[in-house]
Amino acid sequence: MKVIVIEDEKPAAEKLVKAIQKADLSIEVSAVLGNVKTAVEWLQQNSMPDLLFMDIELSDGLSFKIFEKVNINSPVIFCTAFDEYWQEAFEHNSIDYLLKPVKQEKLQAALNKYDKLKQYFSSSFQQLLQWQQPAGNGYKKRFLVKRGTDYISVKTEDIAYFYATHKLICMVDNKGQKFILDQSLADIEKQLDPTQFYRVNRKYLLHMNAIKKIKSFPKSKLQLEVEPVIKEDIIISQENVAAFKEWMGS
Repeated sequence: MKVIVIEDEKPAAEKLVKAIQKADLSIEVSAVLGNVKTAVEWLQQNSMPDLLFMDIELSDGLSFKIFEKVNINSPVIFCTAFDEYWQEAFEHNSIDYLLKPVKQEKLQAALNKYDKLKQYFSSSFQQLLQWQQPAGNGYKKRFLVKRGTDYISVKTEDIAYFYATHKLICMVDNKGQKFILDQSLADIEKQLDPTQFYRVNRKYLLHMNAIKKIKSFPKSKLQLEVEPVIKEDIIISQENVAAFKEWMGS
């Protein structure tokens, strides 16, 4: 199991790492990060760890700010000297809230809780995966996405579009609800029926039903109006106009 520690006090971080390794020698501490900025940068550049140990009051702000910049799916064990943040902590993937100085038996109990939750959700997750098996034509018929601590299944016909932004891939449904996915647009495109979805440019992958109006644009390009509304121009390049028209008319 790989974990990271986010703690701005070096002695506290070293003590926590030793306690983690004492509790389970198989645990690999992949990184010890000292503030919000470095934690965000590390999480954006590396694969998500299995578990995070996180202090709350860091040198450059509350660690809750990390969740505003990074989609963290992993569970978190908060380790802090303050008890007033416990309610907000459990809104941010928390499975336990340990007060400093962290006692070895409390840490061990938190790790045991993680193991039990992992075993339970591993079996339940297999059942959830059955909801998103490919349709008979080989294309994906639904996506399993996370909303808070829950998972929901979204049918492909209810998806308006996918788009890339700030190293994240977002999916927007017909009601305007946004979900973050952990796949690239290229990978998602391969799973979808090409008669229904079209990659209009490097950033957007649209469902045909989301396209509400097609307008002429300078230099023989096309401009699309979609719903839910996107607050930027969606342009079909001159080179792709013919292929797009053929797709729309097929």
